[in-house]
This record gives sequence, C-alpha cells and structure tokens, in this order.
Amino acid sequence: MAEWEDGYWLSKDGLRLHYRDYPAAARSRHPPILCIPGLTRNARDFAPVADRLAGKYRIIVAELRGRGKSERAKDPMSYVPATYLEDLAALIEQRSLDRFILFGTSLGGLLSMLIAATHPGKVAGMLLNDIGPAIDPAGLSRIRGYVGKGGSYPTWLHAARGLAELHQGAYPDYRLEQWLEMAKRLCRLTDAGRIVSDYDSAIAEPFRVPGNESAGDLWPLVDALKPIPILLVRGALSDVLAAETADRMAAALPLLQRIDLPRIGHAPTLFEPESQAAIDRLLGRIAKAA
Repeated sequence: MAEWEDGYWLSKDGLRLHYRDYPAAARSRHPPILCIPGLTRNARDFAPVADRLAGKYRIIVAELRGRGKSERAKDPMSYVPATYLEDLAALIEQRSLDRFILFGTSLGGLLSMLIAATHPGKVAGMLLNDIGPAIDPAGLSRIRGYVGKGGSYPTWLHAARGLAELHQGAYPDYRLEQWLEMAKRLCRLTDAGRIVSDYDSAIAEPFRVPGNESAGDLWPLVDALKPIPILLVRGALSDVLAAETADRMAAALPLLQRIDLPRIGHAPTLFEPESQAAIDRLLGRIAKAA
C-alpha cells in the first residue's frame, strides 16, 4: 500500500476540503495525476490506482465537499457541479498545479471535462471512467432511487450485502469478498459502531431537482478536449454511458482511445487488468507527447 499525506484546501465559501497526496519520487518528471471520485465516492475509491502508480507519479485524490474528510456544506444546494468545479479550481490554484492529468469517475469525469474547458493548456491527458457529455436517463433514474437514502448496518458483512442488493446489476460476477472491499471503500465506521455511507446524505437534495443532477449538455465543450490524449473506460452493462454516446465521442475526439469492459456496469473500478493496461498506454501516450 502506497503512503500518502492528508492535504486540505479552502473553498470560496470557507469549507475545509480534503485530498490525499501520494508523492512522486524526486526523479519523476511526470505531471501529477488529479483524481476526482464519483457522486457518492471518496478518496479510497482511487486507492488501488494510487498504490500502483504512486512514486512514478504524484497522485492527488480530491474529496468533493461533503465526502470523506471534506467538510459538509452548510447549504445543501451547493452540492451541484458548478460549485464542485469552483472548489476544484481553488485546489488547482492553491496547490499551483500548472499542468496535470485528470482521472475522473462518473461525476468526477464530468468535472474533468469542465476543468479542461476552463483551464486551457493545463490538462496533459484525461481518463473518463464511464461518463460522457450526455448521461443515459435510465442511469440517472436508478441513482436518484438510492442516493442520500441514509441507513446504517451493524457489521461490514451487512454493508456488503446491502451494496450487493443495490449494485448487483453492475457487477453480476462479484463474490462476497469483492462486495466487502467495496463496502470498505464507500462506507465508514461511526463512533457508535455502525457502518454508514461516507458522504453527506444532503447531496441528494439538489440531485433530485431536474437539471441539477448533471452538468447539463456538455457536447459544446468537446472541441476543448480535441488536443488532449483521452482514455474512455466504459462498462459494457453501463446505464449511464450509452454505447451510442461513446461512439459519438470516439468520432469527435481524434486522441480518444476506448475500452469496453464486459459484464461490468457503472462504474468500472479501474483496477481491472484491462483498465490497468489501458491506463499504462494512456500514460505512455502522454509521456511521448511531452
């Protein structure tokens, strides 16, 4: 397991937000990788990726407001993409990130596309994990059905079984061991000894308002992505990134390479063997371009 330091930055509205900082070796000349988790995810979601790449690359895993060790928002209506983008822009500025690679899962991928459009010339490469400029309505409906519902579990085994009930369709081949691993990435142990989701349930309040659940139509931003080497990872069972959307992205973006992972839905973990190999190819392309 790679070692990291806890880092913090301040949002425009005064929240203390957290990131994990996995250092690179002193001899590394690669740009850092800024990882942005999905809607209900936290920094632990990228731990296997960081364990494999840290040292060669500096890995910064941001936790969005209300997730993990980041402070919860006083106004739940600030849990929207525009505010998340503003928060991440503050991180980029406060940590003087002049050029970097973006790894974004789901909502983190939407924010990666927005960062690329608003920080021209700074993004050296990008991984989009099961997300594109348009979101399949079926996936949005499913996510609305569970996000922010709260609840708790007495043991990790119960939490694993609860996640299996919710997400069996996305990971039909998972065994109990893998559900336990997922539970420990997505949940935390409270002082009272209960297992709960590691995010503020209030993130669901704006998400359930039509128009707030995504960053809107991002197709107009695709031009900003054309100079950037991109890896698009799609779960073949995804109900968030439609195959037609991925096809359109591939046609529009000359530097995009795509993999579709069989028998996986939303979202791939990025430590599947196929994902690891594709990530290595992406990083090789970025290094060659540099």
